Amino acid sequence: MHCNQDNYTPLRLSHKADLLYLLRDVDEVYRRSSAGGSKMIRSHQHQVRKRLSRIIEADEHLLLKNPESKPVTIHLPRALEIGARGPLTQMAQTIGRVAPLFTWEYGYDKIPRKLSQCYAFTEIVSPSGPVPSSNIIIGLVLFAPGTVYPQHAHHEIEESYISVAGAWSENDAAVFAPGSLILNRSGHQHRITVGDREPCLLVYAWLGKDERLLKPNMKFSREPKKS
Repeated sequence: MHCNQDNYTPLRLSHKADLLYLLRDVDEVYRRSSAGGSKMIRSHQHQVRKRLSRIIEADEHLLLKNPESKPVTIHLPRALEIGARGPLTQMAQTIGRVAPLFTWEYGYDKIPRKLSQCYAFTEIVSPSGPVPSSNIIIGLVLFAPGTVYPQHAHHEIEESYISVAGAWSENDAAVFAPGSLILNRSGHQHRITVGDREPCLLVYAWLGKDERLLKPNMKFSREPKKS
């Protein structure tokens, strides 16, 4: 039997309903989350929604990858249970349905062995798919209980996190609960710590130049020695 390629129809976003719903859920969260009076955060939210809306309206062709797990993904079911009881119930439930499509990654050429057991991320919208876009990255990052994610910064990338499940802190300055949004400007040094009892699941959005999003060059920073 020969395959007639003329009859091949590439998958579009609308062919994966739950993936489309997830992008709409992310759009809705960035739409209704408070900017806390910050013009900077409000502008970032607007840009995320604007770029997501274009992707949804364009009904993009999908670039689905092979699903891949990492050691930390054993904590995903628990994180989704927590998220389903929190303010982002609908998003947590949608993530659970889409999860079999996820390709979990580390993003670093070299990663400490201990961190490789308790951290991973998966991209939903990015230059390399599964939903292709050159000017925004939307993804999920999962941390096991008790994780310390080392100090780092993103050059020429503006980053926001929204908590789906679990409590976490950045630079030991505050504790963020599910539903919280935090913005890191380009070059801002930050370190993430997660509570000891529960995993933490965050949605993140990256905005930046096309060439920077294509090659983020993720690296950990050297933390200053304590005197």
